Amino acid sequence: MPAAPPPLRVHTLIDSLTWGGAEMLLADLAAGACSSGIELSVGYMIEVDGSPAAGPLRELGVEPELVPVGRLLEVGAVPRLRRHLALVAPDVVHTHLGMADILGSLAARSLSLPAVSTIHLVASQPTGRASSEGARGRARQRLAALARRHACARVIAVSDAARDAYLATGWDRPDHVVTVHNGIARAAEPAEGARLRAELGIAPGELVLSTVTVLRPGKGHELAIEAVRELLPRFPELRLLILGDGPSREEVERLARPLGDAAILAGHRSDVMAALAATDVLLHPTRMDAFPTALLEAAAAGVPVIASAVGGIPEIVADGRTGVLLAAPPTAAELTQHLALLLGDAALRAELGARARERFMHEFTAERWVARLRLVYDDVLAGRGPRALS
Repeated sequence: MPAAPPPLRVHTLIDSLTWGGAEMLLADLAAGACSSGIELSVGYMIEVDGSPAAGPLRELGVEPELVPVGRLLEVGAVPRLRRHLALVAPDVVHTHLGMADILGSLAARSLSLPAVSTIHLVASQPTGRASSEGARGRARQRLAALARRHACARVIAVSDAARDAYLATGWDRPDHVVTVHNGIARAAEPAEGARLRAELGIAPGELVLSTVTVLRPGKGHELAIEAVRELLPRFPELRLLILGDGPSREEVERLARPLGDAAILAGHRSDVMAALAATDVLLHPTRMDAFPTALLEAAAAGVPVIASAVGGIPEIVADGRTGVLLAAPPTAAELTQHLALLLGDAALRAELGARARERFMHEFTAERWVARLRLVYDDVLAGRGPRALS
């Protein structure tokens, strides 16, 4: 039996603990931490939406600490974070999201604490947009990149696609940025799926299509709605379950209204795995995504997916083996075509879902993820260069 890894104190610092993908993943990180000898603590800077991501952390024995910072340029923010880190005294500081990357990495550097940062999005090239909002956002991205480059020992990208896009900006050097695929500690229970179907008024024999993503432009909700509208005459038992919330909620509601009872907008839910246990096919026709957690959740639940071949999605979904990939940019016509094939072939759905589950267990569990992170932390502490991890 291999020896247990020595304890390593890792402090994760993140902007907030709202409903975001990076925020909700912290509980998965906590769930897998012990397997690699990691003692995890969490700090956050902004109280948003009641901090829903804090609850799952507390259930795992991790009490997140609020270090109040109202805005990026707030006077005294770095000294406040410096005092916080000095009290926690971790071996490694791991920052997530823009404000934590900037302020947290600077505070860590002032204490000579090694820091790493994870980038969760696919960086965009300069567009030359003149709007003040675009300029401010670009300046903030550039500032975060500078902080990562000069105050972090390593930058972690969640997918090869995200790493390639980040390096293409010229903001960092290849030997400083490594890919580490995320993992999750979630499982679906068939009984929970039956419970959720009953709660939402979905009959046992109805075919459920789900989307699990923020409601904002570019996520493809209009394509999913159009595909369902086209297929309802052939498959009258179809139901479209839309999970999540966001700035496009009113528009999504308007588009879904003609579907009547065939569309259910369920908003944010903490029981996503129950929803997936009730799902026959997950739809993810997005225009861009770095490494969507919803696809990992679907794989863990053994649910086949139809998703766009963009960003890091092809690093999760093997086309024709664990799901179906749509050409970029995705279209309603192609989505409808592939969806019709899956809806008409229960055996194919089961086969794709089983293979997705098998791949999940081999590559995307929380324990696999944390083991890869531990290698990064150990390399940083030993002064070694990055290695191939995904």
